[in-house]
Order: sequence, then structure tokens, then C-alpha cells
Amino acid sequence: MKLEVTVSEIADIFKEIQQRPGQLFEMIRLDIKEVVGKYLTTMMNAELTHFLGREPYARVTEAAVNHRNGSYGRGFALKGVGEVHVDIPRDRNGEFKTSVIPRSKQYEEEIARDFSILFLAGVSTRTLSMISERLIGRKISPAEISSVNTELNTAVEAWRRRDLSQEAVKYLFIDGVHFHMRVGRSIEIVPVLVAIGVTETGQKLVLSLQAGDKESAMSWREFFKDLKARGLDGGKVTLGMMDGLPGLETVFREEFPQAKVQRCQVHVARNVLAKVPKKFKRDVANDLRSIFYAPSQEKAWECFELFRQRWQKSVPSAVECLERNIDACLTFFNFPPEEWISLRTTNIIERLNKEFRRRTKVMEIVAGEIACYRILAYISLKMEMHWRSNPVGKARKNLPFFKELACEYFTQKA
Repeated sequence: MKLEVTVSEIADIFKEIQQRPGQLFEMIRLDIKEVVGKYLTTMMNAELTHFLGREPYARVTEAAVNHRNGSYGRGFALKGVGEVHVDIPRDRNGEFKTSVIPRSKQYEEEIARDFSILFLAGVSTRTLSMISERLIGRKISPAEISSVNTELNTAVEAWRRRDLSQEAVKYLFIDGVHFHMRVGRSIEIVPVLVAIGVTETGQKLVLSLQAGDKESAMSWREFFKDLKARGLDGGKVTLGMMDGLPGLETVFREEFPQAKVQRCQVHVARNVLAKVPKKFKRDVANDLRSIFYAPSQEKAWECFELFRQRWQKSVPSAVECLERNIDACLTFFNFPPEEWISLRTTNIIERLNKEFRRRTKVMEIVAGEIACYRILAYISLKMEMHWRSNPVGKARKNLPFFKELACEYFTQKA
């Protein structure tokens, strides 16, 4: 049959498109869906022909031979196309199973992966369920999205327990972060221990995420033993950055006897200032800055002696607090000057913990330890990609004055 369209009908179509520009694209989408649906149906019919070994309507003599038995319609969602209608052929004996469209799947795997990434990036399951119909043409329930996310568990566990023998780690940043987590039928505050390693080339890697009590020396000992069991060469670790958690420093020295300890200067400064009256806080903070940002270790000790002489009578408890920690606060001077700005504090791992909290804040409660690892692993990999352009001790190419700026304005060299 020949289809004829008059000029006036074409003109009417274009007028309607001008009034509703989106209608043209809607027509295109509908046409694409129809074509794709027919294409998939044709493929499955060809698959059935191969399965039976003969074309439709071919004569057969054997009475026990299997035959075609019509088809049934169903929807299937494709990425970039939406939900299409397909007719799945059947055989009389019920032996044929198409490999084009899985029997239990309502959408292709790419869509499942995309929804998993959106969830890990911070979009809730309810929100994904609401927007799924607009994105793929069918609504996906929150339970389906949660089920899809569980498929990531194997990959997450493989990443958490990956081999570290090929990573030449020289520095470790160590800390813990708390989450409200569902444990059984109750909600508990569960700490997760975190370790970031810095390689010989200055690259930062998240080495381990492990639930455990960050106030317990036994938890940290098991944490470090797990790192070494996975291939971490403890003899190459020369420095550990930490914030003075109980028992952590002692266990670290025992597990990595060749490494030094750097206490976070920000945490020490907060502890010192907490013992200072408000009227003296500004002056004490300036004197602390003179110690921590001195151009050399010798100058730092000179500044500390001046600090002790000036504040011993006024705030002896603050001076005593600094005396207990000053050795560990100045360890960074034993390492290359271009790395000092990164080694003074635990800012690197605090930044990672901040991203952990920002992502889980919208959830309020994390649905168990495995679900927590899924989210933290995604954030860790995302941060590692960001860190690639900012290795420790390497100034960015678009900031050639970085070293001079840090030296002149953030130390007492001037």
C-alpha cells in the first residue's frame, strides 16, 4: 500500500511542531521504541528457529518433534531508549529460553549499574524510584534499587582485601570515624578505622576500611596486622600521622618499629588552647604557630623555649600539655621540606572523613556494616581520582610559586 501525504497535511504537521516543539522528539522516541521492540522480537524468533532447527511452517514427519507455540508480550527497559514492548516466542514443550532478554529481568544491566552509581553518589532509593519512570520509562521500587546495590558487595570486598605487596607505601595517615549503623534490631554508633597510604611517588591511596573500636589498642593492632597480611611492607613505612588516639601511637610503634610518629599539630593546638583563658588565647595561638611553622627544627625548639618561659606561670597546664606532645609534633622536620605542609597535620585523612560524613548525613542511619563499606569504598575511589592531580610534595604545575608562598607566608623564615 502506498502512503500519500498532501502538502496541506505536511504544513499542518509543521505548524503543530512549531506550537509544541517537544512533540517532534516525542514522536521520534516512540518510533525508536517501536523499531527496537520489533528488532528484539525478530532476534528472539531467529533464536527459536535455530533452537528448533527449522523455519516457520516447515513440514515435519516425526510426531514427537517440538513446535512453536505463539508468544507472550512484556516490557523491557533499555538504557537510552526506555521501555520497549517485545513479543517473546514460546515452544510447545517449554524448553526454549531466550538469551536476548533474561526471563527475570525487567531492565538491562547497564541501567542497574547507573542506578547503583547514583545511589552511591548520594541519591536516595526513594528519589531514584520517583525519577526512574522519567529516566527509563518504568518505575523501579526502592526495594529493587537496594537489591541491585547488594550485587556490588563482591567487588567491594575484593577491593577492601586487595593485595598491597605492589604498593611502595612510605607514610600512613591513620584515623577513625563514627557512623550510626543498624546492628541487628538496634541502632549503634560504630567506628570505622581508616588508613591512607602515601607511596614513593607521592600518590595517596585508601588502604583499608575496617569496623573496630578506635579507642582500643587491640582493634588497632588487628588493623595493622591485616594490612601487613595483605602484603604491606612494614619496613618501608617511615612515618605515621595520627591525632593522639589512646593506645594508637604505642601499637603503631610496635607494629612498625622503623617508623616515626607525627602527631597532628591541629589537634595538639586545640588541646593546648582548651587550657588557656579566653584573654590569652590569641597570644598563645600566635606563639604555637611560631613553633609549628618554624623554618627548621632548631628554630622550632628555640620558639618552644620562649613559649615555656613566657607562659609557664600564667598557664602551666597548657605548657605541660605542649611539653608532652612537642617531640611528636616536630617529627616532620626529618623529612623533605616540600612535604612538610602535608605532614604537619592529619588534614588528608580528615578531608576523607568529611566526605564520609557528608554522604551518610542524608541517610541518618546506615543499613549495616556491608552497606557502609559499599558507600565508603565508592567515596574512597572518587577521592583517589581527585588525589592523582595533587600528590604529596609536588606543587601543581599551574602554581609554580607554591613552595615560595608556603615558605614565606606560612613559616617564620621571613
